[in-house]
Amino acid sequence: MSNIRVLVVDESRYTRDIVVQNVLKPKGFAVLEAMDGVTGLELALHYDVECIILALEMARMSGFSFIDSLRGHGIDVPIIAMTSDLTDTTASQLFFRDVHHCVTKPFTADDLLATVHRALSHVTLKHEKHELAEQLEQLNRQLEQRLRERDILRHIGESAAAQLGPGELLNQIADAALHLTGAEECTVFLADGTGKDLKRHLHKQHVKSGERQVSKYTEDQLAAAAMLRGEPTLAGPMLFVPIRVGDRSVGALGVSNSLTARPFSIQDQYPLSALASFAALALENARLSHYIRDAQGGDTQKLRSLLERYVSPSIVERLIANPETLTLGGVRRRATILFADIRGFSRFSVRAAPEVLVDVLNRHIAAASDAILAEGGTLDKFLGDAVMAYFNAPLPQPDHTLRAVRAAWRMCQAAQQSHSQLPSASRLEFGVGISTGEVLVGNIGVPQMMNFTVIGDAVNVSRRLQEHAKGGQILINVQAYESVRGYVNVRPIGMLEIKGHPQPEPIFEIVNVRL
Repeated sequence: MSNIRVLVVDESRYTRDIVVQNVLKPKGFAVLEAMDGVTGLELALHYDVECIILALEMARMSGFSFIDSLRGHGIDVPIIAMTSDLTDTTASQLFFRDVHHCVTKPFTADDLLATVHRALSHVTLKHEKHELAEQLEQLNRQLEQRLRERDILRHIGESAAAQLGPGELLNQIADAALHLTGAEECTVFLADGTGKDLKRHLHKQHVKSGERQVSKYTEDQLAAAAMLRGEPTLAGPMLFVPIRVGDRSVGALGVSNSLTARPFSIQDQYPLSALASFAALALENARLSHYIRDAQGGDTQKLRSLLERYVSPSIVERLIANPETLTLGGVRRRATILFADIRGFSRFSVRAAPEVLVDVLNRHIAAASDAILAEGGTLDKFLGDAVMAYFNAPLPQPDHTLRAVRAAWRMCQAAQQSHSQLPSASRLEFGVGISTGEVLVGNIGVPQMMNFTVIGDAVNVSRRLQEHAKGGQILINVQAYESVRGYVNVRPIGMLEIKGHPQPEPIFEIVNVRL
């Protein structure tokens, strides 16, 4: 009952003390006291009270006169009348004055408290409704903030995938950090060649120059602490997070409010840490580009080590042995295409903290990648929380469909096994689609930017099957089923309409695979 204000009007000090000290204050009510009706009326007109406990028998102003004057001023709050002689006439007069609650003196604390609860039932509901509305508004603000964070991080991720130069991407990351945290300034520190000393690499600010507030720490000190400890460092108006590549800290990303000295909170660490991951990606891309330039000078071992981190080893060997294959064009070939998507990830991303989001995404994508590469597949691309792969290209694989099915089965099993290490809200599953058919395999694009990939109807069918699959389901088309029917158990799902096909196609769910 906190924040509910009750006015007690009675000329008897003894009665007021019982009502206030024994009934109202122990239950958390805010209380006003008046020693007579005139004083009580002044308080009722001056303060917002939500209930009045009123003695009817008073010398200076009777309870009935008090009620008439109060109603004449348009104040319609619940009133509890106290009287030592409740007659039919008294009850009738109270009823016609819209007073429906009365206690007879002497009364017990429990009786009065029960009457107060009855009188305040609608007031209590109003307070609860107000509190719920405030909670809903706060949740909506949090949801809007998470959506903004997700959209900004998705944009930065797309920029990283587009292979922007490290300078351009770091500029975008700094702008995102300023926007997400509302900071005045953003600074990127990078380690020098020794990996020990930090140098200021990029500084951006949203505010004009002014008199800086004195801080106990400097940006250099906090950046160094974040990099050395490998964890966020927060000190009032400054916050720095490490930029890590694998298990190495290569720098620090920080924000500060050097003019207003407005402090940051632990909530600001989440989006800033996610942005630092993209900064690490930009720096790693720059380092790998340097390795490629070295490899073009003849160091094939560096080139092999580099490429094996991103594409199938079979493609690596083909590119090194036959660099002339890096030309536009392709050949027709029967292949098996696999699409896998993390079911429920969009809903999960709305409510999950960014660092949890990145961790869960990395776990599932790593499980999918490991399963595909273990079966000799080629990772074609990542599409947010989805992955595409193909088998029987660029090198022949007579059992390519079985390899794809085994890869799908392995990744689904790996996702299930990871659930024991994750909270229930982070336990997501793959929906997988697999199709076998004719495709065009080769380098697609323009001479300045080409991709070794596959195109054709089988790609579209595989993606359509993946969109239809539920969490934990592996769906295959009839051509794929014909190739693996001796190695798997399936359950017919029915017919599925596929864009561009004249009639629905039969599809099957993989129930078991003999690995």
